[in-house]
Amino acid sequence: AIRTIMVLFFSWLMVFIVGSQDQISSIGGRTLCFLILSGLCTGASWLCYFKALQLGDVNKVVPIDKSSVVLTILLAFLFLGEPIGLFQGVGALLIGAGTFLMIEKKAAGNTPAQDKSWLLYALGSAIFASLTSILGKVGIAGVESNLGTAIRTAVVLVMAWGMVLVTGKMGAVKEVAGKELVFICISGLATGASWLCYFKAL
Repeated sequence: AIRTIMVLFFSWLMVFIVGSQDQISSIGGRTLCFLILSGLCTGASWLCYFKALQLGDVNKVVPIDKSSVVLTILLAFLFLGEPIGLFQGVGALLIGAGTFLMIEKKAAGNTPAQDKSWLLYALGSAIFASLTSILGKVGIAGVESNLGTAIRTAVVLVMAWGMVLVTGKMGAVKEVAGKELVFICISGLATGASWLCYFKAL
């Protein structure tokens, strides 16, 4: 939630730098709807991802989360009509096979059966991350990319702070150490820059 404040600040700063704030009134209902849905999927993906990390090992959770690349390629083919070339298809198969091998190698250990709930959250993270890209692509088509990113970030911010309130963690905000706060803010700026580049690329 704290990081998202920095992302939002950075996103809107870029909106005013490029001068796209005047386009807000011209954003259509369909475009706004897809941007909001994309933001909600981003928030849901983060929630699932960090819950999966809390419950499982990093080297099991991260490969599943990154398998969203394969799912996104498939969804883009099905819903956006984007072609899948030979090299893309082979690459997607290799990513899928590599993910499977990494999970299977770890699963051979003595992990208790009750600890397997991380898998559902990791899969949720990958699915929502894929939907973020697909919905973002549709939503960003009718709006300047910096403005679209800023609108999505506002949705993620509301969702993130809503979760802080629901889980009763509001009091913990003032307990964050100064050094940690600095790194959280830097991380937020890096995320903001990544999003701006990502949606401009889309």
